[in-house]
Amino acid sequence: MKTYLDCIPCFIRQALNAARLVSTDPAVHEQVLREALRWACELDMNQPAPIVGQRLHRRLREIIGSDDLYREAKERQNSMAMRLLDELRAEVQAAADPLAMAARLAIAGNVIDMGVNGNVTEAHVREAIHQVLHESFMGDEDLFRQAAANARRILYLADNAGEIAFDRLLIEQLSPERVIVAVRGAPVLNDATLADARAVGLHEIVELIDNGSDAPGTLLDDCSPEFKRRFAEADLIIAKGQGNYETLSDVPARIFFLFKVKCPVVAEHVSAPLGMNLLMQSAAGFKDEKQMIL
Repeated sequence: MKTYLDCIPCFIRQALNAARLVSTDPAVHEQVLREALRWACELDMNQPAPIVGQRLHRRLREIIGSDDLYREAKERQNSMAMRLLDELRAEVQAAADPLAMAARLAIAGNVIDMGVNGNVTEAHVREAIHQVLHESFMGDEDLFRQAAANARRILYLADNAGEIAFDRLLIEQLSPERVIVAVRGAPVLNDATLADARAVGLHEIVELIDNGSDAPGTLLDDCSPEFKRRFAEADLIIAKGQGNYETLSDVPARIFFLFKVKCPVVAEHVSAPLGMNLLMQSAAGFKDEKQMIL
């Protein structure tokens, strides 16, 4: 997915919000904003938007002098999600369709996104759970179920801290021995890293890898050779979050995207209303393979 003109004001807003989140110094805020304005002038609009996020947060880490600006926030988010996990697992176990229930709850966890809301509370998460179960949802759960059943090797691309505990519910339903979970290769925003995956116990049930990149998405050219090998070998890729959609929607691979639509540009791109919870197959990857899946 390319960058659109409407993305530019959003970049500037995110740059200022991020600077204010990690520093109280107005001089830092001005410095970051001025640099973001220069980057906007140089931006290649054919590249996906998370490239700007990668550049911005590299610069923030450099200015602030910290390798992980959101570490404390991520720890709080992981703890909050873990407090809910037993309750949500019981919901999955009691469901008539546990896989569909787990998939919806995994999508609900996508509300924990500091690129959109820097102060997500448990109340926000519970509202998202209610919404995905009782209100807005769009997706072909039967097609997803068939694709998962036919896959021998599943690569699960995680998104954010906290959210990754919700992902565990879906991974448990997919048969963990078939699943490899990939996280970011270095901190960016509140995106999950290996430390976050271990904090929610994923290392106990699946193989964990990182993608070698610090982008808030999956930029394949920026990922490690090992990750790209696993990506190519997977029979099915499950990609969580809007950033993974923005970076992988045009990639010819067998991908299902699970995310909450949080951006008007993405909403138009996927033909779904803002706020919709979405489970969608990749048009680029499944076009020639639908017969195989069905």
